[in-house]
Amino acid sequence: MEKVEEILSSIPMTIIGGIFLGISLVCMLMGIDLTINPAWVPIIISGIPILYGAATDLFCEKTISSELLVSIAIIASITIGEIFAAGEIAFIMAIGEILEDITVNRAKKGISQLIKLSPQQGRKIIKENEKLVESIVPIDEIYKDNILRVLPGEMIPVDGKIIFGNSSVDQSIMTGESFPVDKTIDDEVFCGTLNCDGSIDIITTKVGEDSSLQKLIRMVKEAEENKAPMQRIVDKWAGWLVPAALIIAVFAYFLTSDIIRAVTVLVVFCPCALALATPTSIMAAVGQAAKHGVLIKSGEALEKMGKVNCVAFDKTGTLTFGKLKVSDIISVSSVTEKELLKLVCSSEKRSEHPLGKAIVEYGKKENIQFLEVEDFKMISGKGIITKIENDEIYCGNSKFLQEQGIFLDEDIEKNLEKLRKQGKISILIGKNKKYTGIIALSDTIRPTAKEIVKKLKNMGTKVVLLTGDHKQTADYFAEEIGIENVYSELLPAEKVTYIKKLEKYGDKVCMIGDGVNDAPALKTADVGVAMASMGTDIAIEASDIALMGDNIEKIPYLKKLSSATIKTIKFNITASMTINLIAIILSVLGLLNPITGALVHNVGSVLVVLNAALLYDRNFV
Repeated sequence: MEKVEEILSSIPMTIIGGIFLGISLVCMLMGIDLTINPAWVPIIISGIPILYGAATDLFCEKTISSELLVSIAIIASITIGEIFAAGEIAFIMAIGEILEDITVNRAKKGISQLIKLSPQQGRKIIKENEKLVESIVPIDEIYKDNILRVLPGEMIPVDGKIIFGNSSVDQSIMTGESFPVDKTIDDEVFCGTLNCDGSIDIITTKVGEDSSLQKLIRMVKEAEENKAPMQRIVDKWAGWLVPAALIIAVFAYFLTSDIIRAVTVLVVFCPCALALATPTSIMAAVGQAAKHGVLIKSGEALEKMGKVNCVAFDKTGTLTFGKLKVSDIISVSSVTEKELLKLVCSSEKRSEHPLGKAIVEYGKKENIQFLEVEDFKMISGKGIITKIENDEIYCGNSKFLQEQGIFLDEDIEKNLEKLRKQGKISILIGKNKKYTGIIALSDTIRPTAKEIVKKLKNMGTKVVLLTGDHKQTADYFAEEIGIENVYSELLPAEKVTYIKKLEKYGDKVCMIGDGVNDAPALKTADVGVAMASMGTDIAIEASDIALMGDNIEKIPYLKKLSSATIKTIKFNITASMTINLIAIILSVLGLLNPITGALVHNVGSVLVVLNAALLYDRNFV
């Protein structure tokens, strides 16, 4: 917020300086001689900060920046009485600085949002008077090897291992999986994940800074700190611009014994157009992207996107909708698919399990008439048993049905395996101790996903899938979409590792994701793109670019826009340097003085701004 306020406060002052500079120009053209030149106002408002910055860089940081050359030109112009030229230089540089600050400024709330996800307390099982009792304690009073109880709907406070109970755990925050995972004794659970439907006791294995969620937060922080900002082009070149300007100015003076020519060289050498080349192009491109539902948070991201040659996708919520939907209904010959769906929807309508809810939602859309349930019993992490019209109905996984004495033959196992290979999750149904059928659920691939991957490949971009889903699920979806490079069952740290590996081998990586688990990868990649509608606030804040409508077909558009922006920046730099070179030659020959030199050097700035503005209306779709 401080940076935003600083930018906003500098804009009115710069406008005031511009008004007084305009008054100075009018007076000069009309031959009006004022006691105090109005151009002193922009010199004071905009020039003094430049002088201060140059001095700080030179004496404190021991570096030569573009501000040093600007400062020399301002001081030289004032020394020979060319106040308008000094004011014009200060004003143009101030505009460039404001534009640049606006484009690179972005909110950094992602880490604070992540910290809010950290559980603040847990149910600790402690011994009091020889009895075991539950006590809710702050998170910093939970230590390794403590026993914790986690009730349905509660966040798991630390990493641990289940020692009692069964449940389904939504661990999408860590793995991005769209399905809750059934957990039982000896299974691991992670800090920050959600216990869905069963009460479980866990023994803590990692607490405090060692927990999975804290590691996630730490990775985001480290990625933010290690992502160095892109250095301004004018500052990159300042090391030779300053000596070159001084040498040519000194040469012009000794050759002609004319101090005016020397100062004119310094004025036209000023990198005003060069300073405007990048920010004006980026501002136009950011505006163009906003029209198409793409929020670009920084100029750095836009520049880097144009150089990206590898796009890494998360699966759930990115290439898919991230929403479970009934995909298959397989029933035995004695029961129709509609009858099977009616039995399951009626049984699951009291269930709080996400899979059950998805089936019920599907049944409502299919106008299924729900039957009255006489009895309902949930076995956490396994399934449910209900009674409908004196029939006992079982819905759950294969292990659960076998525990109820229902035989599963080879054909049923083949169906289950086929569905697993297709990345689907299956609910088996039994009726009165007999197998009745299967209802399978699946995430849905976005209709445009396959075409987007094809377009990216045609643009010479490598496409990679990085997902926390199981291998069979990941492989199936990757094959359907056309992605050959697949890395599955990844935790957040492993996604970061793969991105670093890709970057190590020379790839410029763009990561596209939507979940909390994607935040470190989004920060680590050269460019992070988040799905803004479905994505978490944390993923959006960790990203450099956000797709406001979750429209992944904007990725090729974004690539084209970024490439065009880089070409525009390069053209602007070349044009501004060419104009400066011609102006330097004319200055040495005495054909320009500081005033006309300042006006000619303004032509370069105007050309740069107009060319950049053309980006706004170009068609990249």
